[in-house]
Amino acid sequence: MNLTKIVSLLFALLFVYFVVVQYNDPDPQVWMPIYGIAVAACLSIYFAKAPRSYVFVVMALAYFFASYQQWPPQYEGVFWGEMKMRSINIELARESLGLTVSGMGMLVMAYLRTRLGK
Repeated sequence: MNLTKIVSLLFALLFVYFVVVQYNDPDPQVWMPIYGIAVAACLSIYFAKAPRSYVFVVMALAYFFASYQQWPPQYEGVFWGEMKMRSINIELARESLGLTVSGMGMLVMAYLRTRLGK
């Protein structure tokens, strides 16, 4: 297995984890598909069935824009040690962070896609 496959599979597993933890979210019908799309994108690289790299760049921009839109009005941290939501600002910060990670992942997929083309 080459490095491209390893990296894309690791990102796919990370985003599968993101999907799983959304099960207990108040609005999983929104967040599970968002992260599910990231899983599909990573698997398209893994199976060498990926669209052109600009598609991943557009996806990254969409994730970054959504992250900006989700940013809380007042940042109160993310409080990793506890799962319950103490305030809406903490939930928004967590969602924004997840979208940022997704955007970064799509940039990595764009890079990997350019490597596939060589």
